[in-house]
Order: sequence, then C-alpha cells, then structure tokens
Amino acid sequence: MRALALVAARRLQLLDLPSPALGPHDVRIRPAAVGVCGTDFHIWSGESNFHCDERGQPIPLERSPQVLGHEITGTVLEVGTAVHDVAVGARVVVDQGRNCRSERREPACEYCVSGHSHQCEFYTEHGITGLPGGFADELVVPAVNVLPIDDGVSFAAAAMIEPLACVLHCTEMGERAHTRYRFDRTGAPVRTAVVLGAGPAGLLFVQVLRHVFAFDGAIVVAEPSSHKRALAQSFGADAVAPSELRERVVARSGGRGAEFVVEATGAGSVFAAIPGLIRKQATVLLYGVGHGDAGLSLLNPLQWREAALVTSVGASGGFDDDGRPRIYRRAQELLASGQVRVEAMLSHRYEGLAAVPQAFGGAHAAPDYCKGVAVLS
Repeated sequence: MRALALVAARRLQLLDLPSPALGPHDVRIRPAAVGVCGTDFHIWSGESNFHCDERGQPIPLERSPQVLGHEITGTVLEVGTAVHDVAVGARVVVDQGRNCRSERREPACEYCVSGHSHQCEFYTEHGITGLPGGFADELVVPAVNVLPIDDGVSFAAAAMIEPLACVLHCTEMGERAHTRYRFDRTGAPVRTAVVLGAGPAGLLFVQVLRHVFAFDGAIVVAEPSSHKRALAQSFGADAVAPSELRERVVARSGGRGAEFVVEATGAGSVFAAIPGLIRKQATVLLYGVGHGDAGLSLLNPLQWREAALVTSVGASGGFDDDGRPRIYRRAQELLASGQVRVEAMLSHRYEGLAAVPQAFGGAHAAPDYCKGVAVLS
C-alpha cells in the first residue's frame, strides 16, 4: 500500500509499505478524509516528536518514519473474525488513541477505569506516537475505535469529530475544576468569556459554549486574521484584533474582566495579556500547545490573581456499553444535529495523498486559511 511518511523534519515521502495485518478484533479501513492538525505541523517541523523509546527518548524520524494524520474518517474494507458490530462498507470515524479498552487489557489502568482514556498508562496514538496515521491507502485499528458517521455528515466534516471531542473534553475539565465561576450555576456565574485564537479549536470552543453549555453572555474572541474573525462572528462571538482585546473585554464585562478564558493559540506571548483580561479567580483553559516563545515568569501575575489553570489534551470521556468512546459519539451527534457547524471552517482541501505535502508547504499562511483536510477517497 502507499503511505505518505515523514522521513525527516520537513521531508514527506510517498512510500510503498506492507499492508497492515488484520487481527480478529480489528477492522481495516480505507481513509476517506483526514484533517490536517496543528499537532501535525509541530511534528512535521521537527519541533515535536512524540514517538519515544522505553526510556522516553524520541526516536529519530530517519530511523522510524511517521505516517501522519490522526483526524481520520474512512470506509470499512474488512472486519476481523471476532467483529460482529461493524459492517463492511460502513462510513466511520476513528478514535486514534489506543488504550486499555482498545487492547482488551484486563485489569484496565486507573485512568481508563475512570474515563480518562487519553491518559492511559499504556497510551499510543495513530499518526502521532509511531503508529501509522491516516495519510495512507489503508489503516487497521481495533473495532472499538471506530464509530459510524451519520448519513447527513460528509467525510470531510466528520474529520472534525476528533478536534470537537477534544474541545468538549477540555471545556468539561474546566467546568469540573474547583473554580469560583461556572456555567452550571453551582458557583458564581460566568458573565464574560474570552477565546484567544479563532483557528478551528477556537471556533469550536465558541460553538460549544453557545450550544452545549447554553452560555448566553459575551464571548470575546481575539484573532489577527479578518477571515477567521468573520467566522467567529458568524458563530455568535464578538471578534476583535488582539490590539483591541483588552478594551473590548472591559467594555463587554462592565469593567469586571472575564471569568473564563480559553488559550487556543499555542503562542506563549499571549500569556502576557491574560492577567489584564481576567477577574480574580477566573478559570484559564490551556488548550493550545507549543508556547516556545515564552518564559515561566509570565505565569506570576496569574498566580497573584489566583487563576485556576486547567490543562487538558485529547478526547477522554469514558466508554459506552459497546466499548466505544462516549465523547466521540457525542461529538458526532452535535455535528449531525447541526448544533455545531464545521463546513465553513474547511477552507483548504487536498485531493489524494500526493497533494497532502501542499498542506505543509505554506498554504496554512494564506489569508483565508482556517482548516485543511486531505480528501483521499
């Protein structure tokens, strides 16, 4: 089979690889649409390498190339002999995380037992930690890692189920934290929320706050791109350029400051602005990753204001009775119902494996870029 592999930093190569073996509890899929994520850019650039040996040391790409792509949808080509609840031809989305439930490990680790599968003690991840990702002709995953896609949801839109599931988990982590201000009215109410960045994650946060948490207060989004600001406005936010953010937050909050902030940029420099935006004891969700341009001293003013810093990664959320990830199913339902809309975010499409390198060749710097998706079949 063909696969697009990262063989060195910033060097993608189309390779012929053996077709993966199918186990009795596995399904073989043909990837149909695969999202291009910020994490893919971090790995492609050489900034990050999450494929580590038993000592936790990164394994060089030159020794073990990485097939990227973890926001995966596809069509089932074949099912293992022990699989009875997935049909050949089914349209599915893939949970790329391999956890205790995926591997049928008993007893399950404490994280999987408590519904935090992304923190599984034995966690591995297709497209990220060495396991092959979706930029390939075929992919084999455990059957419990696939869920059906509603007929009304396109493959390209369904590629957003994984990032939406991550945003749902992160927002729920913020709501579960021991914080003064809350959306569920068990504490003082959140009156003003701020989302830093209107990339795909930031735009999903706006919609989750509006339609899942039923937040009807002000959501102020800071974003340098006028195209993305327009998208944020269409989803119910007040979007401004970063230079205008503090003044707008003061105005919209009546001088109180924001009780809830989402950092969705991965740019460390934004931490300098957060203390001037928040009310004391506000909640700050750290969703973006990277922050390589900032020092820890930027956290001091947040400590002095007793902000609750909530960190979250991945799409944890427990399992349904069929062993499949509950939060992926919830994300799929939100797309199918139209409560969360993603089509307008899908600004760039790459047809076929050979076109995927274009996604890493500068297209993401285009003024109208928001989200890229590879359409493979």
